[in-house]
Amino acid sequence: MWTSGPCSGRLKRDEELCATVIISTVHLIAAAMMTGVIWFTQIVHYPLFARIPYEVSPTHAEENQRRTSYVVGLPMLVEGLTAIALFASPPDGVSQWLPFAGGVLLAVVLLSTVALQVPRHAELANPLGQDEIYSVVKRLVVSNWIRTIGWSTRTLIAAVIVTQAV
Repeated sequence: MWTSGPCSGRLKRDEELCATVIISTVHLIAAAMMTGVIWFTQIVHYPLFARIPYEVSPTHAEENQRRTSYVVGLPMLVEGLTAIALFASPPDGVSQWLPFAGGVLLAVVLLSTVALQVPRHAELANPLGQDEIYSVVKRLVVSNWIRTIGWSTRTLIAAVIVTQAV
């Protein structure tokens, strides 16, 4: 039983509903944060990589990776944990396929990150000519659409889950 917080003093059934609404809402917030980050990355951040002079590109790439982890680490962790919770125990009234579809999309996004984006970032951390940088950045932008569409769709699914859970 919750002893304090937004669900305190409620009946057991109300506590469970309150907990699932909180988990669903936190999940939506984390997914929406990542969607905002990925759209900024897709439209602004990645395309500007091609404009970094080749002399400083490796240093820029390494610093970018380090700083980006500070921004995305916690939201990705929260998103992953709440996705697991929703998949393991879908809230009453929520279509069971929604947490499953959201989980599949999260797996696709993470696989894309590991298999496509990380290797391209590693390439940019090496000394390259300006034409080579442009080529890597182009592949980075094109392949990043997988994550952009995936996270955007996940956020829509998370919003539907919250709506159905309430």
